[in-house]
Amino acid sequence: MNKDVSTTNYKNISNRLHKSNKSFISQDFLLRTEFAKRLYHNYAKTLPIIDYHCHLSPQHIADNTQFENCTQVWLAGDHYKWRAMRTLGINEKFITGNASDIEKFRKWGETVPYTVRNPLYHWTHLELKRYFDIDQLLTKTNSEDVYHQTSSILQKKTHSTQGLLKHMNVEIVCTTDDPTDNLKHHQKAVKNNGPLKLLPTFRPDKVYTVENPSNYNEYLDVLSDTSGIDIQSYDDLINALNNRVAYFHKHGCRLSDHGLEQLYYFEVGTYDIEKLFQKLKKRQSLDKEEINYFQFETLLHLCKSYHKQGWVQQFHLGALRNTNSRMLDKLGPDTGFDSIGDFSQALGLSKFLNQLDSSNQLSKTIVYNLNPADNEVMATMIGNFNDGSVKGKIQFGSAWWFLDQKDGMEKQINSLSNLGLLSCFVGMLTDSRSFLSFPRHEYFRRILCNLIGKDVENGELPADEEWLGKMVSDICYYNAKEYFGF
Repeated sequence: MNKDVSTTNYKNISNRLHKSNKSFISQDFLLRTEFAKRLYHNYAKTLPIIDYHCHLSPQHIADNTQFENCTQVWLAGDHYKWRAMRTLGINEKFITGNASDIEKFRKWGETVPYTVRNPLYHWTHLELKRYFDIDQLLTKTNSEDVYHQTSSILQKKTHSTQGLLKHMNVEIVCTTDDPTDNLKHHQKAVKNNGPLKLLPTFRPDKVYTVENPSNYNEYLDVLSDTSGIDIQSYDDLINALNNRVAYFHKHGCRLSDHGLEQLYYFEVGTYDIEKLFQKLKKRQSLDKEEINYFQFETLLHLCKSYHKQGWVQQFHLGALRNTNSRMLDKLGPDTGFDSIGDFSQALGLSKFLNQLDSSNQLSKTIVYNLNPADNEVMATMIGNFNDGSVKGKIQFGSAWWFLDQKDGMEKQINSLSNLGLLSCFVGMLTDSRSFLSFPRHEYFRRILCNLIGKDVENGELPADEEWLGKMVSDICYYNAKEYFGF
């Protein structure tokens, strides 16, 4: 039991919450037709979750961490919530500052009613209901009661990190890990031999982020130590990366991931890559085109290494990051000051994928798009490189970041349906740092079933429940299980 809440107080809090405003999250939330309800409840609802891309802490999972209170598990690191609070005019002290956890939660409770029509409103009440059985609207008035009740529940063994994942029927979690990571927490999880699979994902963004040569050389020193290869040349760098790919593969990794504004393409040899590398070693800055070329050739080498291992590669494209320099200096990256970018995607992406495909070294690939204006571009691009060798070899990834809300998901699903095969889609992921984010899978499943159910009601699809139910089940679980080979 949380030290802030006695048994008597816990009962009083439960009674007060029971009497407060009831939530709108019903059994048939978002399901507008009877056919949609049958699809969700009979074919999607109870399926396990394969979360093949997230930013959860592997240490928290391996150590089966017990969070002290709801602020620590729900608000810490969640820049979605931080942006909303800042918009409402809440002081940074109560967001990332030195206010107490209960003060921060009160401010979040004050914010929630103002998030109506933002996905945070749906997510907040889904998460309260699914993890804590709180079926009430979170407000300024009841925020302290909610804080104490959720914090008390979090002390139970059922609500440790592994307990939370089990509660949501999570089968596989793929974290996001730098090549220099020793993966000790993943190894610990394997030794624990629990039902949950914790697998690493190779995320080498720092390897080709060379805008700051001093920072880059510091990173190379760490990579040298980790790989056991003294990196003095570009060939040494590639050998070190191959070493780390092999190490990750040995420890269960089957995916890579890359966060990029866009993919670039050059004729190989446009620049002398060794000369560029030596400039960086001397802490000399590269110009914009040289930086882009360094990314291009390094990614090309990496993608060929992934293909050799049989991995799936992921490209998250289109984020404009760290736009507020004042707040970047104050709080650092990943604190809520990024946005959708309007980068040109089609030409570089097509030529990069073609470069790999021309030598038959194009791995299974998932392309995620952050700008909805490019949905149709991505949905047609994947068809260019599906060659019949693998079902859904090239995937248009689920709506992510700013688009993982109802409208964004519907647009991604509709674009994929119109221009590809929705039936081959590998479905949803959380892309989250929060252990309370897994109702996003439920959110996606309800939206998917509602779209198909609406088509049936409109006479645009046959009312073939068995076939459409199978398609829903495949998208929600079985396609991913087959695609990744888990």
